[in-house]
Amino acid sequence: MAQATMTALTAILKEIYEGRIESQLQNEVVAAKRIERTSDGVVETVGGKYVDFPIRVGRNAGIGNRLENEALPTAGSQAYAAPHIPLTYCYGRVRLTGQLIELAEKNYQSFASALDEEMNGVKDDAAKDYNRQIYGNGTGAMANVTADGTNTVTVDNYQYLEVGAFVDIRTRSTGAAIAVQRNITAINESTKVVTYDGADVTASATDGIYREGNFTGGTSREISGFDLIISDTLPLHGIDPALQSKWKATIRNNPAAAGTPRALSEGIMIEMCDAIRTRSGRKVTVVLTGLGCRRAYFNLLTQQRRYTDTKSFDGGFQGLAFNYGTEIPVVEDVDCKPNTMKFIDEKSLKIYRNRPWHWADTDGTVLKWVTGFDAWEGFIKQYSELGTTHRNGHGSLNDIIEG
Repeated sequence: MAQATMTALTAILKEIYEGRIESQLQNEVVAAKRIERTSDGVVETVGGKYVDFPIRVGRNAGIGNRLENEALPTAGSQAYAAPHIPLTYCYGRVRLTGQLIELAEKNYQSFASALDEEMNGVKDDAAKDYNRQIYGNGTGAMANVTADGTNTVTVDNYQYLEVGAFVDIRTRSTGAAIAVQRNITAINESTKVVTYDGADVTASATDGIYREGNFTGGTSREISGFDLIISDTLPLHGIDPALQSKWKATIRNNPAAAGTPRALSEGIMIEMCDAIRTRSGRKVTVVLTGLGCRRAYFNLLTQQRRYTDTKSFDGGFQGLAFNYGTEIPVVEDVDCKPNTMKFIDEKSLKIYRNRPWHWADTDGTVLKWVTGFDAWEGFIKQYSELGTTHRNGHGSLNDIIEG
């Protein structure tokens, strides 16, 4: 874990610079802000904290037509499922040296308190990573390996990777460790080559790069993100879509060649909304997409000489309008994966949590002394899970050529 030391914070001292600190980091968290957050259904039982909510999965079959004086249809009932899902435990941890704390308290030359910068910074970092998790599959996977090199791997997508991050390299199917707790020392954005420290390992195209410690022993530790929720094959909330056909999201890959990008059109967007509506009776309330697909949609409207100004929608969010009887916002989120658009029914999606992000201060103090060191630590936490009551109310339009 990187520590806030004198060296690391030299750049924020007023000895060189003046004015407020301007963050150079990408801190947008669009999806996390749009999704409703609630504590309803969160319970605490032996073994941890869980969320319970009922799901209707079948109709009453006791209906039918009869002639006069014939027996009525056989009585039936609605079919329900009751997911009992453990909350995931999300953390952000900060460590400050004693010397640094004294500097923050006594040096009137410093233009910002190192304490404030570290404490506020970890909150931004935890929120940003949580937004990444919303687009994931729950395992902590951040990139897939496509080729191996000496202390390097080539990946398919580096958008979630940062220099200085600690990662594991694991087999995607089993979670078996190839390398653990490695620090990313360089990223070549043009070649997508990622360099890591420590001894060299041999990785293959069946492996992935994971947030350090989030997928250990084959057990996922992250929230159920869109790659898991918006699926027609993966079990979710304890329900297997192979056994319950209504528990499937709508997936649209390129019908000509899955995985091969295709041109975006309003026709395939309308077909996606129609398919979701037919399957679930739900209506899409937002389309979340990355910057590249947002550009593709903008270019589509421009080519058709359509009005393309950004519009404001409920909740203070802005986006391009997609007309499906009513206007649906197409909202860009830099954390959305490339070549895809997520069609979401926000009314059936919630972040279940017992409390918002908060500092662990049950002992009355946020910073705790690190035994044996002139250093202090604190951490923030949130117990939560992303859940849906209507999985079939969502869809993913894939294989889109970006603009």
